[in-house]
Amino acid sequence: MRWLIPHGRAGMAWRFLLAAVVVIGASAGTTAVAGLLQVSSLVSDISINPGISSQQITLPAAGAPQTLLLIGSDHRAGEPFRTSNTDTMLLVRLDTKSSTINVMSIPRDLQVNIPGFGVAKINSAYTDGGYGLLIRTIKRNVFPDLRVNHIIDTNFSGFSDLVDAIGCVYSDVDRRYYNQSQPAPSPDNYASISIQPGYQRLCGDDQSIHGALAFVRFRHADTDIVRNARQQDFIRWAKDQYPVGELFANRGKLLRIFGEHSTLDQGLQSEDAILNLFDLVLNADGSTIQQIRFPAQLQPCTQASCFVTATPGAEQSAFQRFMAPTPKTPAAAAKATPPSAKGDQHVATPSTAGLTPDLAGGRSQAAQLAGAGMPVYFPRLIKNGSQYCLSLINNCVDNNEPPSAYAHSYPLGYRIHDQQGVAHAAYRMTIVLNQTRGQYYGVQGVAWRDPPLLASPSGTRTIGGRRLLLYADGHRLTTVAWRDGPDTYWISNTLTAAIPNTQMVAIAASLVRARP
Repeated sequence: MRWLIPHGRAGMAWRFLLAAVVVIGASAGTTAVAGLLQVSSLVSDISINPGISSQQITLPAAGAPQTLLLIGSDHRAGEPFRTSNTDTMLLVRLDTKSSTINVMSIPRDLQVNIPGFGVAKINSAYTDGGYGLLIRTIKRNVFPDLRVNHIIDTNFSGFSDLVDAIGCVYSDVDRRYYNQSQPAPSPDNYASISIQPGYQRLCGDDQSIHGALAFVRFRHADTDIVRNARQQDFIRWAKDQYPVGELFANRGKLLRIFGEHSTLDQGLQSEDAILNLFDLVLNADGSTIQQIRFPAQLQPCTQASCFVTATPGAEQSAFQRFMAPTPKTPAAAAKATPPSAKGDQHVATPSTAGLTPDLAGGRSQAAQLAGAGMPVYFPRLIKNGSQYCLSLINNCVDNNEPPSAYAHSYPLGYRIHDQQGVAHAAYRMTIVLNQTRGQYYGVQGVAWRDPPLLASPSGTRTIGGRRLLLYADGHRLTTVAWRDGPDTYWISNTLTAAIPNTQMVAIAASLVRARP
């Protein structure tokens, strides 16, 4: 089924810009002179664009917690909002009492009643009335207690340059992404893209159909919820790969890109205001970003549109988590991670509830990877209701695209280059859980012991002598990995983390080597 919503612009760009600038700001704060010089340059770049003025802004006191509203749009300063669109909206909470920066996406397809305009998607409020109407709509329909302290509106043309400036991003691509755009009114009037599944390095490449911009923009064959999750993952991958030292060394170029493509509210268009914000990031421990999921419920699509909704109770619960500071003490912070995702434990026999054996499917995949250049492992167990994607039977093909575009994707053997340019053998098996909802998980192998994705495990499980590395984002495992000599293997969860932690561990524990 195709989601009948015209594809928007690159809503990820401003998020990634913010992630880089927030970390850069924190590192710049460690050296007063260097920080002041960089802030002066940033203010100069930002001054190209007139500041945002909105009566819905509440200017914060120095050092007080702040809530930022970040908007990704194609709006240009001086143009009427009627010609502009916003693709994504992100709330960011900065608090010196918190060990994390809390972020929460507001789905663009959220059904709301826009004051003076009626029922529509929330992103229409931006087009209908700009920042003031957008904030009033959020407060009236979603978060009544929201107080926005600053707005940052970033357009998308700088995204590719920014990704290239930091050396690209190693990304765990869950499936084959393909679309050949056709002119309207064709149902394929979406951005073109051609990216294979598997762990790989995505670059800006001048907005190439094979690059990072196409990946984070993609939406036409899944939902707003899935795309938000993909964008959040991309932020996490990028942040985890680049330490503060590297970002600081490249801060001038990154800040210039941000400044040239952003419009900030008038309260942020001074050195004092930006330094105050950077100091807040530094004191709030800007090295950690915590994602708060919006409780979106997908509604049945019509020929005209697809809405998502949320209950008031669930929205308020999410808002309270967003506003609450994360304790800084190790003991208190540890409570935020569930037992199934932390610690170093030996497990005799993992639970296999909700899983089913599929040796035939795994062996079929392995047989096609005989020339992968490394030992091939596959899991004996997969999640109930899921199946391996197999190009031979075209079971994971978008019906609006030619099967030939997927001919060698499922499974896929390929080469990946590390940071020094050395090539390593790799393979990917893709497993579909729910194609309509864009839920795919995967089996990844790389002849590379230390890929960036696996730098910081949150815990381990030892099962049958095999030491599994656990990687969590909040309360759900995103990855469970295992090293075998020079080679590394892992199970990747769906973008929305639909596979429970215990099942992720059990699937990884069931990995067996294919016979030559």
